[in-house]
Amino acid sequence: MSSPSKRREMDLMKLLMSDYKVEMINDGMQEFYVHFHGPSESPYHGGVWKIRVGLPDAYPYKSPSIGFINKMYHPNVDEMSGSVCLDVINQTWSPMFDLVNVFEVFLPQLLLYPNPSDPLNGEAAALMLRDRPAYEQRVKDVTILHQPLVHSSYPTCTLSYRVVCPWI
Repeated sequence: MSSPSKRREMDLMKLLMSDYKVEMINDGMQEFYVHFHGPSESPYHGGVWKIRVGLPDAYPYKSPSIGFINKMYHPNVDEMSGSVCLDVINQTWSPMFDLVNVFEVFLPQLLLYPNPSDPLNGEAAALMLRDRPAYEQRVKDVTILHQPLVHSSYPTCTLSYRVVCPWI
């Protein structure tokens, strides 16, 4: 079995080689941003969220910390801090999971199947339970209003874990 630092490096490289846009924070491999697109079958479709990921020293034996940077209206996301209430990350994390699982499975499932009975955002949970169409419209409104600026006129670049494009 490989050491936690080797596993962290392998998982991060796998994420960098995927279709996700990744921005490193500082020079280390423990903090970075991932640009995450809302699932097409959800009211979050069309949205792009900047997710802050922190990898503890004991990763993969300890779960990553995940938080939304731009505003997210969801029963299981704290509106002020962006913290996520997701059992698979907070309580049932396993070293069998990797970073790509977080963005390809766990977060899409969170957005597709909110759990209003265990809310971090009580207002969103109450609206979802009381009036699902109004909740979905509010999600769409917040999603559109709080999108990051897109710099489409800038060239794209390939990221490595040591290089960050200055225009991102």
